[in-house]
Amino acid sequence: MNHDPHRPTLLVVDDTETNIDILVDGLENDYDLSVAMDGPSALEIAQENRPDLILLDIMMPGMSGYEVCERLKGDATLRDIPIIFITAMSQEEDETKGLAMGAVDYVTKPISIPILQARVATHLELFNSRRALKSQNEILEVKVQERTLELRESRLATITCLGRAAERKDPETGLHIQRMARYTQLLGQGLGLDPTVTELLLHAAPMHDIGKVGVPDRILLKPGPLNSDEWEIMRSHPEIGAEILSNQPSELLQMAQDIALAHHEKWDGSGYPRGLKGDAIPLSGQLAALADVFDALTSTRPYKKAWAVERAVETIVTSKGIHFQPSVVACFLRMLPEMLAIMDQFQEKHD
Repeated sequence: MNHDPHRPTLLVVDDTETNIDILVDGLENDYDLSVAMDGPSALEIAQENRPDLILLDIMMPGMSGYEVCERLKGDATLRDIPIIFITAMSQEEDETKGLAMGAVDYVTKPISIPILQARVATHLELFNSRRALKSQNEILEVKVQERTLELRESRLATITCLGRAAERKDPETGLHIQRMARYTQLLGQGLGLDPTVTELLLHAAPMHDIGKVGVPDRILLKPGPLNSDEWEIMRSHPEIGAEILSNQPSELLQMAQDIALAHHEKWDGSGYPRGLKGDAIPLSGQLAALADVFDALTSTRPYKKAWAVERAVETIVTSKGIHFQPSVVACFLRMLPEMLAIMDQFQEKHD
């Protein structure tokens, strides 16, 4: 039969030509119809044409209507097509079984065409409403995903700017915070942390030195060694950073606060500002600490040349159990090739 793309399409399935003729005569003025006289043919036509609704007989030789319904509902591409059983099986348990299998309606023979027309129209309207709602929800989901990505990118840009604000008072470059943040995320991934946590690490780590905005330039930019008083002031930057980031409901800023406060703590308790020891140091701070040290050792600073990677690695391994948690050092060694790839990607350019 020729199909009008503007009219709903129905698939009529019955093994008796007389029944098919009755259904076709009663519905052809309003719908484009396809017919099948057995289960396998019905499944084939449904796959090819994707009808808007199926009228399905139950008692058919070979494959019953129940089996056809089960096959349709088991196919992800066809399961949403509404099915109306058309059958001489009029017992209540038969109707209950048909509806339980996923049919939207159950019409017994002999068929009243006006009633069938009304039920078909009702179920097509419901089907189209559900389809429109699903389409709208999919559009909204895409918009939400786009907005979420936009917010994530905006958040990361803002955080990076905050990190760079601190870096402006420090001889280190903006590439330091990019490398250090990615090192921190990579270590989290190497430890098998949840992706949502490693994403937070990436975004929180750039704020590790935000407290340096509270350190006077005369100390921060001093070319030579600091005296004891100056060093005491310098050691205050973790607590200044934690104060800047405090009392925020954001999970991200709470992690950033932990990192700002703990990234100079040491595994053996000899770090600062609070002398935390072992697992009392937040894991985010432990990861950021190793990432920060590795980048500092392998980067050029006004007061030193960049160390060779081998020397930096040896220093970190020697600090296992003293500065760094042993399992974090082991993770660092496993992830070293990826860390070196990050180093190459975000390398300083010198004239």
